[in-house]
Amino acid sequence: MCRNIRVLYHFEPPTTAEEVRAAALQYVRKVSGLREPSAADAGTFERAVIEIASSTERLLGSLQARTTVRTREHEQEKARARGAKREARAREAPAQGEHAAEARVAVAGLARRRPRR
Repeated sequence: MCRNIRVLYHFEPPTTAEEVRAAALQYVRKVSGLREPSAADAGTFERAVIEIASSTERLLGSLQARTTVRTREHEQEKARARGAKREARAREAPAQGEHAAEARVAVAGLARRRPRR
């Protein structure tokens, strides 16, 4: 999923219309592949954003809460933790890549040896 589309359900304070519209805009951008539509497509693009925002509001209004209430602060903390994990994996990846390169060299060296008789 696009990282910019956020969970909107079951927040305290409740999700705002601006948050719903921002999510709808991100969705339309992702699906259409367009950051900004051409002048010819601007009306269609805007109608899609409005329709998706409306559908999202109906969905959020009809869901029955079975989860704990979310807070924006807690969601931000979780996002920071996920980012820290990604950074840690990125720092480890070059070390693993070097090890993999050494292993390939060793295997290549074995392949060059003459077979036993």
